[in-house]
Amino acid sequence: MNFSWLPMLLLILAGGATAMQAPTNARLAAGVGSPVNAAFISFAVGATALGLLAAVLNTRPDMASVKALPAWAWMGGLYGCMFVVAAAWGVPRLGAALVITLMVAGQLLSGLAIDHLGAFGVPKHPMSMGRLAGVTLVFLGVLLVRRF
Repeated sequence: MNFSWLPMLLLILAGGATAMQAPTNARLAAGVGSPVNAAFISFAVGATALGLLAAVLNTRPDMASVKALPAWAWMGGLYGCMFVVAAAWGVPRLGAALVITLMVAGQLLSGLAIDHLGAFGVPKHPMSMGRLAGVTLVFLGVLLVRRF
């Protein structure tokens, strides 16, 4: 595979933003009374930002393609909702590092399964010992973050 460094750097920065999202929403939850309230506000701010970005970029959906989407293609917001509520709830109880490490571990397990099965229309990438070893190392990281 030929990877460009710029997209990988942008993905690392996005991961960093995800790590900042957890304690930010945890603080918001403390101020507004619950992780659900914090998630609602977080999504409202995000939807506003996306609306402005779509207006600036002048993007418009292809309605024929929209109508042809499978039902599961509409569920991304629900997964994001689970992430934001869980992070806002978990950070005050477990700390940001452990919450993010656990979430990354869950993402990797799901990612391995999705790749192996070719689920959701992604190209198949079979399970391998190297991929399993990588996920195992992340789980060892979870243990280290939890114990020390």
